[in-house]
Order: sequence, then structure tokens, then C-alpha cells
Amino acid sequence: MKQYTAVIEKCFDTGLYVGFVPGFPGAHTQAETLDELQKNLQEVIEMLLEDGEPTLEAEFIGTQIVKVN
Repeated sequence: MKQYTAVIEKCFDTGLYVGFVPGFPGAHTQAETLDELQKNLQEVIEMLLEDGEPTLEAEFIGTQIVKVN
């Protein structure tokens, strides 16, 4: 079993959750709920893996808090 880290955001305009895997071309989707988003991400990644293991373009490291005045 493989694991990928997905970044999740919520779009203010549509109210949808948007998820993507950093550096994995095409690994992105959206949904109305987090459960639906998880399912959609699994389906998209499985579909993309049918073409073979991707060469990731980047690796998710983490987040940082940036303070500005």
C-alpha cells in the first residue's frame, strides 16, 4: 500500500473542498464533504497509477506560519 500526502483547502467562492497531492501531476479533485474528497482523491490517484509509478515533481515538507506587519 502506498501513501501520498494531500493538501486540502476550502474554496470561499464555491464552498467546495479542494485536494491535491503536491508534485503529482493530475492528482487533484474537489468535493462537497471531506469524506467525499478522500474517496475522490483515492480514485484519482488509483487511476493515475494505472499508467505506472509517477515521477513526483516535488515533495510536501510541511507548513509554516509567516508573520507580517
